[in-house]
Amino acid sequence: MNQTIDNLINHVSVRNFTDESITEDQKKQLVAAAQSGSTSEFVQAFSLIEITDPQLRKQISDITVSSPHVQKADTFYIFVADLNRQATMLKANNLSLDSLKNMESLLVATVDTTIAAQNMATAAESMGLGICYIGSIRNNIQQVAKLLELPKFTFPLFGMTIGVPAVKNQPKPRLFIQNQVATNTYDSQAFNDLTKYDQEVRKYYANRRTNSQDTTWTEKNLTMFDHIHRPEVASFLKEQGFSLN
Repeated sequence: MNQTIDNLINHVSVRNFTDESITEDQKKQLVAAAQSGSTSEFVQAFSLIEITDPQLRKQISDITVSSPHVQKADTFYIFVADLNRQATMLKANNLSLDSLKNMESLLVATVDTTIAAQNMATAAESMGLGICYIGSIRNNIQQVAKLLELPKFTFPLFGMTIGVPAVKNQPKPRLFIQNQVATNTYDSQAFNDLTKYDQEVRKYYANRRTNSQDTTWTEKNLTMFDHIHRPEVASFLKEQGFSLN
Protein backbone atom coordinates (compact mmCIF):
# COMPACT_ATOMS: atom_id res chain seq x y z
CA MET A 1 0.00 0.00 0.00
CA ASN A 2 1.47 3.38 -0.98
CA GLN A 3 1.28 6.55 1.11
CA THR A 4 -1.59 8.06 -0.88
CA ILE A 5 -3.83 5.04 -0.35
CA ASP A 6 -2.81 4.81 3.30
CA ASN A 7 -3.83 8.46 3.80
CA LEU A 8 -7.17 7.87 2.07
CA ILE A 9 -7.99 4.78 4.13
CA ASN A 10 -7.07 6.54 7.37
CA HIS A 11 -9.12 9.67 6.65
CA VAL A 12 -11.03 11.16 9.58
CA SER A 13 -12.88 14.44 9.97
CA VAL A 14 -10.88 16.77 12.21
CA ARG A 15 -12.68 19.31 14.38
CA ASN A 16 -9.94 20.19 16.85
CA PHE A 17 -6.96 22.10 15.47
CA THR A 18 -3.80 23.58 16.94
CA ASP A 19 -2.98 27.28 16.59
CA GLU A 20 -0.34 26.50 13.96
CA SER A 21 -0.84 28.38 10.69
CA ILE A 22 -0.95 26.99 7.18
CA THR A 23 1.61 28.68 4.94
CA GLU A 24 0.71 30.61 1.81
CA ASP A 25 2.70 28.08 -0.21
CA GLN A 26 0.61 25.27 1.25
CA LYS A 27 -2.57 27.14 0.34
CA LYS A 28 -1.34 27.58 -3.23
CA GLN A 29 -0.72 23.84 -3.44
CA LEU A 30 -4.15 23.05 -2.01
CA VAL A 31 -5.86 25.33 -4.52
CA ALA A 32 -3.81 23.90 -7.38
CA ALA A 33 -4.84 20.39 -6.33
CA ALA A 34 -8.50 21.44 -6.27
CA GLN A 35 -8.23 23.05 -9.70
CA SER A 36 -6.62 19.91 -11.15
CA GLY A 37 -9.53 17.57 -10.46
CA SER A 38 -11.54 15.89 -13.18
CA THR A 39 -14.21 18.15 -14.67
CA SER A 40 -17.08 17.37 -17.03
CA GLU A 41 -16.27 18.58 -20.56
CA PHE A 42 -13.63 20.93 -19.08
CA VAL A 43 -16.43 23.12 -17.72
CA GLN A 44 -14.64 23.70 -14.36
CA ALA A 45 -17.97 24.62 -12.80
CA PHE A 46 -16.85 25.61 -9.33
CA SER A 47 -15.35 28.53 -7.45
CA LEU A 48 -13.52 28.78 -4.12
CA ILE A 49 -14.00 31.51 -1.54
CA GLU A 50 -11.57 31.64 1.37
CA ILE A 51 -13.14 33.22 4.45
CA THR A 52 -10.53 35.30 6.28
CA ASP A 53 -12.67 38.10 7.74
CA PRO A 54 -13.28 37.26 11.44
CA GLN A 55 -16.77 38.75 11.52
CA LEU A 56 -17.82 36.91 8.38
CA ARG A 57 -16.31 33.73 9.80
CA LYS A 58 -18.41 34.15 12.94
CA GLN A 59 -21.60 34.77 10.98
CA ILE A 60 -21.08 31.61 8.96
CA SER A 61 -20.06 29.67 12.06
CA ASP A 62 -23.33 30.70 13.73
CA ILE A 63 -25.26 29.41 10.72
CA THR A 64 -23.55 26.01 10.97
CA VAL A 65 -24.62 25.79 14.65
CA SER A 66 -22.81 22.53 15.39
CA SER A 67 -19.53 23.59 13.83
CA PRO A 68 -17.74 26.02 16.20
CA HIS A 69 -14.42 24.96 14.68
CA VAL A 70 -15.43 26.93 11.59
CA GLN A 71 -14.46 29.99 13.60
CA LYS A 72 -11.30 28.48 15.07
CA ALA A 73 -9.75 26.62 12.13
CA ASP A 74 -6.74 28.27 10.52
CA THR A 75 -8.19 28.07 7.00
CA PHE A 76 -11.79 27.90 5.81
CA TYR A 77 -12.94 27.62 2.21
CA ILE A 78 -16.44 27.62 0.81
CA PHE A 79 -16.91 25.55 -2.35
CA VAL A 80 -19.39 27.11 -4.75
CA ALA A 81 -20.98 25.16 -7.58
CA ASP A 82 -20.70 27.83 -10.24
CA LEU A 83 -22.21 28.22 -13.71
CA ASN A 84 -22.23 32.01 -13.58
CA ARG A 85 -19.23 32.23 -15.92
CA GLN A 86 -21.10 30.17 -18.49
CA ALA A 87 -24.21 32.36 -18.03
CA THR A 88 -22.06 35.44 -18.68
CA MET A 89 -20.62 33.87 -21.84
CA LEU A 90 -24.05 32.92 -23.16
CA LYS A 91 -25.49 36.38 -22.48
CA ALA A 92 -22.52 38.06 -24.16
CA ASN A 93 -23.24 36.00 -27.26
CA ASN A 94 -27.03 36.56 -27.16
CA LEU A 95 -27.67 32.88 -26.51
CA SER A 96 -30.36 31.27 -24.37
CA LEU A 97 -29.60 30.29 -20.75
CA ASP A 98 -31.97 27.32 -20.90
CA SER A 99 -29.09 24.85 -21.12
CA LEU A 100 -27.82 26.03 -17.71
CA LYS A 101 -31.14 25.83 -15.90
CA ASN A 102 -31.86 22.12 -15.96
CA MET A 103 -31.02 19.42 -13.42
CA GLU A 104 -28.22 17.95 -15.54
CA SER A 105 -26.27 21.23 -15.54
CA LEU A 106 -26.77 21.55 -11.79
CA LEU A 107 -25.45 18.01 -11.35
CA VAL A 108 -22.42 18.79 -13.51
CA ALA A 109 -21.58 21.79 -11.31
CA THR A 110 -22.20 19.80 -8.13
CA VAL A 111 -19.96 16.93 -9.26
CA ASP A 112 -17.19 19.26 -10.45
CA THR A 113 -17.25 21.05 -7.11
CA THR A 114 -17.20 17.84 -5.08
CA ILE A 115 -14.28 16.41 -7.04
CA ALA A 116 -12.33 19.64 -6.53
CA ALA A 117 -13.00 19.51 -2.79
CA GLN A 118 -11.91 15.90 -2.47
CA ASN A 119 -8.72 16.70 -4.36
CA MET A 120 -8.04 19.46 -1.85
CA ALA A 121 -8.83 17.15 1.07
CA THR A 122 -6.44 14.50 -0.23
CA ALA A 123 -3.71 17.09 -0.78
CA ALA A 124 -4.21 18.54 2.71
CA GLU A 125 -3.96 15.16 4.39
CA SER A 126 -0.79 14.38 2.40
CA MET A 127 0.73 17.44 4.12
CA GLY A 128 -0.21 16.16 7.57
CA LEU A 129 -3.15 18.57 7.81
CA GLY A 130 -6.69 17.73 8.86
CA ILE A 131 -9.96 18.73 7.19
CA CYS A 132 -13.68 18.70 7.85
CA TYR A 133 -16.45 19.21 5.31
CA ILE A 134 -19.08 21.70 6.49
CA GLY A 135 -22.37 20.85 4.81
CA SER A 136 -24.21 22.79 7.50
CA ILE A 137 -23.59 26.07 5.68
CA ARG A 138 -26.82 25.00 3.95
CA ASN A 139 -28.69 25.45 7.26
CA ASN A 140 -29.40 28.95 5.96
CA ILE A 141 -28.31 28.84 2.37
CA GLN A 142 -30.01 32.11 1.46
CA GLN A 143 -28.08 33.97 4.16
CA VAL A 144 -24.77 32.38 3.16
CA ALA A 145 -25.37 33.39 -0.46
CA LYS A 146 -26.17 36.93 0.69
CA LEU A 147 -23.06 37.15 2.88
CA LEU A 148 -20.89 35.97 -0.02
CA GLU A 149 -22.71 38.13 -2.59
CA LEU A 150 -23.27 35.16 -4.83
CA PRO A 151 -24.75 35.85 -8.29
CA LYS A 152 -27.28 33.77 -10.23
CA PHE A 153 -26.36 30.24 -11.26
CA THR A 154 -24.23 29.66 -8.18
CA PHE A 155 -24.82 27.37 -5.22
CA PRO A 156 -22.75 27.30 -1.97
CA LEU A 157 -22.39 23.53 -1.70
CA PHE A 158 -20.29 23.12 1.45
CA GLY A 159 -17.36 24.53 3.36
CA MET A 160 -14.07 22.95 4.38
CA THR A 161 -12.02 23.71 7.47
CA ILE A 162 -8.30 22.95 7.26
CA GLY A 163 -5.63 23.05 9.94
CA VAL A 164 -3.04 21.14 11.92
CA PRO A 165 -4.86 18.43 13.91
CA ALA A 166 -4.76 18.65 17.69
CA VAL A 167 -6.88 15.52 18.19
CA LYS A 168 -7.95 12.81 15.74
CA ASN A 169 -10.42 9.99 16.31
CA GLN A 170 -9.89 6.53 14.90
CA PRO A 171 -11.13 6.10 11.32
CA LYS A 172 -14.78 5.01 11.19
CA PRO A 173 -15.30 1.47 9.86
CA ARG A 174 -16.77 1.75 6.37
CA LEU A 175 -19.42 -0.49 4.89
CA PHE A 176 -18.15 -4.00 4.28
CA ILE A 177 -17.23 -4.73 0.67
CA GLN A 178 -20.23 -7.03 0.25
CA ASN A 179 -22.53 -4.24 1.45
CA GLN A 180 -21.38 -1.81 -1.23
CA VAL A 181 -19.63 -3.52 -4.15
CA ALA A 182 -21.19 -5.93 -6.65
CA THR A 183 -20.44 -7.24 -10.12
CA ASN A 184 -22.62 -6.50 -13.16
CA THR A 185 -25.88 -6.01 -11.24
CA TYR A 186 -27.17 -4.40 -8.06
CA ASP A 187 -27.12 -6.97 -5.24
CA SER A 188 -30.01 -5.75 -3.10
CA GLN A 189 -29.87 -8.64 -0.63
CA ALA A 190 -26.16 -8.29 0.15
CA PHE A 191 -26.26 -4.49 0.12
CA ASN A 192 -29.01 -4.46 2.74
CA ASP A 193 -27.72 -7.22 5.03
CA LEU A 194 -26.23 -4.86 7.60
CA THR A 195 -26.28 -6.99 10.77
CA LYS A 196 -22.53 -7.62 10.95
CA TYR A 197 -21.69 -4.07 9.90
CA ASP A 198 -23.95 -2.65 12.61
CA GLN A 199 -22.09 -4.76 15.15
CA GLU A 200 -18.78 -3.35 13.90
CA VAL A 201 -20.04 0.24 14.07
CA ARG A 202 -21.42 -0.24 17.59
CA LYS A 203 -18.02 -1.50 18.68
CA TYR A 204 -16.31 1.52 17.09
CA TYR A 205 -18.52 4.07 18.82
CA ALA A 206 -18.25 2.29 22.19
CA ASN A 207 -14.44 2.42 22.06
CA ARG A 208 -13.96 5.84 20.46
CA ARG A 209 -11.56 8.12 22.31
CA THR A 210 -13.98 11.05 22.32
CA ASN A 211 -17.79 11.25 22.21
CA SER A 212 -18.34 7.53 22.68
CA GLN A 213 -21.89 6.32 21.99
CA ASP A 214 -24.04 3.22 22.04
CA THR A 215 -25.39 3.18 18.50
CA THR A 216 -25.24 1.48 15.11
CA TRP A 217 -25.07 2.67 11.53
CA THR A 218 -28.71 1.73 11.03
CA GLU A 219 -29.75 3.74 14.09
CA LYS A 220 -27.74 6.73 12.87
CA ASN A 221 -29.45 6.59 9.48
CA LEU A 222 -32.93 6.23 10.98
CA THR A 223 -32.27 9.41 12.96
CA MET A 224 -30.83 11.14 9.90
CA PHE A 225 -33.76 10.35 7.63
CA ASP A 226 -36.71 10.56 10.02
CA HIS A 227 -37.43 14.09 8.82
CA ILE A 228 -36.86 16.30 5.77
CA HIS A 229 -33.64 18.32 5.93
CA ARG A 230 -33.35 21.86 4.56
CA PRO A 231 -36.47 21.89 2.38
CA GLU A 232 -35.71 25.49 1.44
CA VAL A 233 -32.72 24.43 -0.67
CA ALA A 234 -34.94 23.63 -3.67
CA SER A 235 -36.60 27.05 -3.61
CA PHE A 236 -33.18 28.69 -3.25
CA LEU A 237 -31.92 26.86 -6.34
CA LYS A 238 -34.93 28.09 -8.30
CA GLU A 239 -34.22 31.64 -7.13
CA GLN A 240 -30.67 31.18 -8.41
CA GLY A 241 -31.96 30.38 -11.88
CA PHE A 242 -32.15 26.58 -11.88
CA SER A 243 -35.40 25.00 -13.03
CA LEU A 244 -34.69 21.53 -11.53
CA ASN A 245 -36.29 19.99 -14.62
